[in-house]
Amino acid sequence: MDSFKDIETVLDKYGQKLIDFLPNIAMAIILLVFGLWIIKFINRLVAKFFIKKDYDVTLESFIQSLINWGLKIVLFVLVITQLGVESASLVAIIGAAGLAIGLALQGSLANFAGGVLILLLKPFKVGDFIAAQGIEGTVKEISIFNTRLNTFGNQLAIVPNGKLSNENIINYTEEALRRENLTFGIGYDCDVKQAKEILLNLVNEQETVVQLEGKTPMVVVTALADSSVNISVRYWANIADFWNLRFLILEEGKARLEAAGIVIPFPQRDVHIYNETPPITK
Repeated sequence: MDSFKDIETVLDKYGQKLIDFLPNIAMAIILLVFGLWIIKFINRLVAKFFIKKDYDVTLESFIQSLINWGLKIVLFVLVITQLGVESASLVAIIGAAGLAIGLALQGSLANFAGGVLILLLKPFKVGDFIAAQGIEGTVKEISIFNTRLNTFGNQLAIVPNGKLSNENIINYTEEALRRENLTFGIGYDCDVKQAKEILLNLVNEQETVVQLEGKTPMVVVTALADSSVNISVRYWANIADFWNLRFLILEEGKARLEAAGIVIPFPQRDVHIYNETPPITK
């Protein structure tokens, strides 16, 4: 009998507290449902805003995600406060948890910050061909924590944004025009002026070579190397024509130089051997 009385006492005590707490629970549930509806409504407004504006797709996705999670965090704080948790205690708990998470995820936070910098400063965009961190490739995707590149061999390279935003980046496709600098080596006994004329005529014959003021093709001697006289062929081309033009001039340039009797030497070294009888020692 005493045990039943104890159970009844506990039920009376905590049952009354539960009844007194029900209005807070009901208000918290109403606040949660209404808050989630408001968040969805705001997200739809943000999405419609971006549809009307011509922003970068990656930037749009990042901002929408940031707004969505920011509003949900605010709603979570409001619901917990409605349930009776003091806001000061909640802020202290969140602060301590944030510090612990920050220390544990330093690398991820650095990558997150790097992603934000890339999205804001835009050193490159999806579709650009870049070189960074010893990797060359076409940008496939820019996410918050890393950037995905398709290499020339169609391999996927994932580069952390933290390192990417703090190192040198070469963007090959940012400018509409690109300048080439091809080097042909000819023998010291060959006619340099004839070789320059052959190469310059070859470049000028190509319709895809840009012929603008200040961007006209030129052929110059750049070095007197160990085994050759190095001639530099310099011209401008549109990004779309750059590689095909490079391959053509390399192949056709070699063929025309050889047809004119101009030798393209390979590195060689003269070795002299002296046959001397060593002195006889006593």
